[in-house]
Amino acid sequence: MFLVNSRAIIERMQEGTIEIVVQTRNKPGEPQRIELPGGRIEQYESLIAALIREVKEETGLDIVEIEGEDTRIDTVGIDPSFEVECVKPFGAYQTLNGPFDSVGVYFRCKVQGELVQSGDETKNPRWIAVDELRQLMKDDPHQFSSVDRAGVMFYLKYLEKQRRA
Repeated sequence: MFLVNSRAIIERMQEGTIEIVVQTRNKPGEPQRIELPGGRIEQYESLIAALIREVKEETGLDIVEIEGEDTRIDTVGIDPSFEVECVKPFGAYQTLNGPFDSVGVYFRCKVQGELVQSGDETKNPRWIAVDELRQLMKDDPHQFSSVDRAGVMFYLKYLEKQRRA
């Protein structure tokens, strides 16, 4: 099985602190782990459309800004038998080992709306400060979903590099 995912790093500034949305994976038969919103794209669904759909289904939030979306182009109208989207994501991942083969992209986003109590196979979506995120990762990286461990580490490395610049 080969999967393609579109995942969100939803940010906001709250009293001078960067916060992001995390949630708890709540899928039958799987351990409950912290994850970022997002999920599998459907056949021929664009990365952006999947991102918007998954964030709404899981958190109740509406995406209002996606970093890199201004780079998006598509070939719709050139050849109706083969249309392609190209967009600049924040980061990309590929599984190197594990129970399934997958690739995915992370987008940094801004949203509006109110968080729901639980969403599609998730529960407890919440805002957490980046410092808390960093501490959770340091304390026990296994409390994060396998895919999002790398995504969170990538994001924290990015923030550290920005802080030093």
